[in-house]
This record gives sequence, C-alpha cells and structure tokens, in this order.
Amino acid sequence: MSAVKTSLTKDEEKELKRLLRCSHLTLLYKGSVHGFTAVGFHAKCDNQGPTVTVAYNESGFIFGGFTSQSYVSIQQYLSDEEAFLFRLTRKEGVVNSKIFVCRNAANAVYVCNNSGPNFGNYFLILLNGNSVSVAMNDNKNYTASAEELTGNDFKLLECEVYRVEDYADFLESPWRNVTWTAEERKKIMDEIRSYEPYLNPVSQIRILFVGPVGAGKSSFFNSVNSVFRGYVTNQAITGSDDTSVTTQYRTYPVKDGRDGKTLPVIFCDTMGLEEKLGCGLEISEITNIIKGHIPDRYQFNPADSICQDSPGYIKNPALNEQIHCVVFVVDGCKIEILSDTLEQKLKQVRKKVNQLGVPQLICLTKVDELCPLLEDNLAYVYESKAVVEQMRVTSAKFGIPLSQIVPVKNYCSELELTCNVDILILSALRQMIRLADSYLDNFTYEEPKKKTL
Repeated sequence: MSAVKTSLTKDEEKELKRLLRCSHLTLLYKGSVHGFTAVGFHAKCDNQGPTVTVAYNESGFIFGGFTSQSYVSIQQYLSDEEAFLFRLTRKEGVVNSKIFVCRNAANAVYVCNNSGPNFGNYFLILLNGNSVSVAMNDNKNYTASAEELTGNDFKLLECEVYRVEDYADFLESPWRNVTWTAEERKKIMDEIRSYEPYLNPVSQIRILFVGPVGAGKSSFFNSVNSVFRGYVTNQAITGSDDTSVTTQYRTYPVKDGRDGKTLPVIFCDTMGLEEKLGCGLEISEITNIIKGHIPDRYQFNPADSICQDSPGYIKNPALNEQIHCVVFVVDGCKIEILSDTLEQKLKQVRKKVNQLGVPQLICLTKVDELCPLLEDNLAYVYESKAVVEQMRVTSAKFGIPLSQIVPVKNYCSELELTCNVDILILSALRQMIRLADSYLDNFTYEEPKKKTL
C-alpha cells in the first residue's frame, strides 16, 4: 500500500512548521483515505501528543487548529494555554499565516468519541459525527469569525491531522532579541561602515581567527565578504580535508562592494588546529601572531616556528600590525565530541591570549544543523533549545561567558544571499569590533578619534 500523502505544498508545510515552531510534521489522518468519520479520526489520532488539524474547503481556504494536548475518546474539555486556530493564505506566490488565539484556555478543546477535532466549546468542529463538513457556533471562544476562517464555506474537500514533532524543543520567547528585517541588516552594515578605531595609529582593527580544521574560519571571512559584495563569493581557500586547507598566515581586508572603499577591519587567518602533534598550527606561533611579528603570506612550518632571524620576521611591530581581538571558531555540532587533544590545544591558546590581555569571542558555526527548523528559518536560532544547550556547553568547556559566544551560519552551499544569514554574520562581526574597540581603550595616544560604534 502506498504511503498517504499530504495535501500541503512544500511552502505551505514550511509556513506551518514556522508557525508551530516545530521541525517535523507526521501525517496521522487523512479524511479521504481513512474516512470522514469521528471513528476514523480517533483510531489514528488518539494519544499522539501535540497535533495540528488542517482543513481544506471548496472556496480554497486552508484553516485549522493546534493543540498541545493528546486527543482521547473520553468526553471532556482539555485545558490548553497553547491552543490556537489559524488560516494559511497565499499572495503573489508567498504563503502567510494568521493566528486566532483562544480566549478561554479551560475550554480550548473538546473531546468525545463521536466528534473529530473540536475547538473552543463547539466553536469549530471538524468531522462532526459522520458529516463531511465544518460546524461553527458564535460563542467567541476564539478571536475568529466564520468569514475570516472559512469564508463561510463549510463544505470540506479534505481534512488532515499531523503529529507535531520536536515541538518542545523551542523556548517560549527568544533569549536574545534580534530584529530579522532588511532594515536591520542595512543598519548593522552602516554601523560597520562608519566605525572608526579609537586610536589614530590604528586605521583598521585586526581580528585573528583560530579553530580546529573544518570549523569554518576561512568560510566566515568569505561570508562577511559576500555580504558586503552583495553576492556569494570565495576569496579565502576553503574545503574539506583531514589537514588544514590554510597553510599560510593571511590577512584579508574587506571591501564595501567590488569597487568600494576598504572597511575598518582586517581578518587574519591561520592554519587550523589538528589533533596530531607536529601538525597544524603550533601553539608557540600564537604569541608571535598576536604581537604582530608574523608577516602576511608567511608559510607555516609545524616543525620549525618563526624566530627573530627568520626571513620576513617583523621585529618592532606597531599597534596597527598587532591583533586586537581573537575569535575561536568552533563547529557547533562537534563541541560535545571535541577530542581531548583539540580541547586542550584550544585552552592553551586561550591561556596565551589571556596573558596578552586580548579580548576573545567564540563563533559557534553550523548552528542550522543543530535543529531542522533552522535549516528553513534562522530567525528561531535564539529560541532553539539545542542551540542554547550547545552554547552553554561551549561556555563551560572554555570558561567564556555566554555574552562572548555567538551562533553563526556561513555561506557554504548557497548561491544567493539571504537576510537572516546576513544578520547573524553581521551581528557577530559587530561584536568583534566592539570587543576590539574596548581593547584599544587600554592604549593612550594623542588626538583620539570619535567612536562611532
């Protein structure tokens, strides 16, 4: 027997998952397959946990209701603070949703063996006995009217019930407030463009990226570059390998557009940290990099660290050649399984950076892979319990406060920019600039410039 298929289009299902803040919907019941009866409904839907009912009528309306409670065949009301009704609409090819909240949670859902989904003290009844129709009354238990919800068309073409999975994996409200709009994206970009370092001798702040192989150091630079170029581009070498793809010390300025002026930030990329001794970035190189002794395009040699007699060694680096912020780039999906060797190397680097007094930030990359819903909509990143948990684990492992950990998704497989990805990337960059700016407060020079960020 072939699988029962949903009547929802891909974008309708995506909008419904966004509305429900869930990662997956499992189709339990379909009227045209299992029968438009209360018996058929209860046989498939009882004791299934949170569910959403989706109804389709002849006028093209798609509507229904959600309850976090399990359906049962016992006659009773189910109290549900989270229950709501909804309607999906399509305008110019874009699917949107509207929620109608429950005014009386104690009577949010009514269950009995001779009725299908019944919301709000008989306000909305789907599958009333053996009838292929919708029944509504006017008790105002939900903030909806028959016209808004159904277009006053009570004849059902289809009725489906889905189990809402991973529903409890999200917080009721975000723990960091972010505005996910194109206007906010432009605002952060303008802040970064207009930033001027506090000290005259420093025209651009330098940010050093450190992390295990494959965590996304070079990809982060490419992602920032892409945002300001206006299209996805790859300047720093990236890829997948058992060893570091980056073999040189590289400094990357960022241009505001292809022919625009250079932004007030330089990214400094290094070899990745590796598990094997004598491979990848050596901890002994960190001090030389931070103090500005290592020149651009220096070829790392794990067997022989740079010294004063090495070609290109910068003996008396100025403040503008030194590092002003260190960013640890860590794969958010691997933080709990990070090997003891890599964990110790990261802690050793952090200890050296602390000794030099340079501020630090952790970029937790690939956060979209921590939660399926984030693959469709990054705007829920600060409501995802999985992301919060990984950030707390990271904080505990490295002794860095949560305020200095930011989630990020780099551009990897995409061909076009998206607003939410840009906002996460730009927010991380802005925090790096703020930390570097505070660091420069430790130095005193004449004629300080006015801070703009």
